[in-house]
Amino acid sequence: MNPKPHVAVVGATGAVGIEMIKTLEKRNFPVGKLTLLASARSVGKKLTYRGQTITVEELTKDSFKGVDIALFSAGGSISKEYAPIAAKAGCVVVDNSSAFRMDDSVPLVVPEINASDIKGHKNILANPNCTTAITLMALYPLHKAFGVKRIFASSYQAVSGTGAKAIEELKRQVEQIVAGQPVTKEVYPHQIAFNVLPHVDVFLPSGYTKEEQKMENEGRKIMHHPSFRASVTCVRVPVYRAHSIAVSAEFEKPVTVEAARAVLCKAPGLDVVDDPEKKEYPLPLYAAEKYNCQVGRLRKDSALDNGLCFWVAGDQLLKGAALNAVQIAEELLK
Repeated sequence: MNPKPHVAVVGATGAVGIEMIKTLEKRNFPVGKLTLLASARSVGKKLTYRGQTITVEELTKDSFKGVDIALFSAGGSISKEYAPIAAKAGCVVVDNSSAFRMDDSVPLVVPEINASDIKGHKNILANPNCTTAITLMALYPLHKAFGVKRIFASSYQAVSGTGAKAIEELKRQVEQIVAGQPVTKEVYPHQIAFNVLPHVDVFLPSGYTKEEQKMENEGRKIMHHPSFRASVTCVRVPVYRAHSIAVSAEFEKPVTVEAARAVLCKAPGLDVVDDPEKKEYPLPLYAAEKYNCQVGRLRKDSALDNGLCFWVAGDQLLKGAALNAVQIAEELLK
């Protein structure tokens, strides 16, 4: 790999694409050249990187000549079409969609957990689902210490997980309600302002949604734990940024709060925020725009054997997307 790689961001004008550009800059990633790619309607838009103005170009089959690393965040159908083209051109793709996550030949990576899986890549690597990534930042260190059997979890997912239009929708609806105007909706099937929707992604025949199923499927692959089980309810909440997840986990070995805290305090990419006396616990408002995820509300689960409850929050545009992708790119350079 070129020590100063030519990097392309695909979906550069989207919520995650913009965070990818910011994250490359903030982490001083050694970019030799940066190419910004998007659909025809975004061509000509100008974005800044390290004080330079870069014009967005149209994504085509010929966009990847001479590109070393491409960070994709333009949705599954674009990834399915263009990632193999980029890979064939000798470019290493880090894909943020669900297109390749469960493909056996594609590593699914959270660098703090399974960086060594990167070695087996065939020019395509996958970023996990944002809710899964944030949950595993706290769950995996506990799994290493106590052996997780299963979890029951509920997510509290911010609208920015859906994209820029959803952020606008929440803002608009709040203004409409405050002004006493009728509420208009385009992105979500129901009003999201002052409401919560137990519906993230599409429903499966099982009654779970795709998003809910991802926690078990992707968790098994990332943790190398084929018998891991997860029953999850994913909920969209009227928060702009950062997802939170309430988890009840059952372990093979007995677990105490003190032992769990000692493990979590040493975990990379994670801050323990857990002092109920002082009203300190992870909040999406304070986890937003931070690289580390936060865990708190640690307590013994009163309904499970060897059980522990915790609450974890993290910025899903960062650890759940852009930051994780850049961290994978950093590993590729090592």
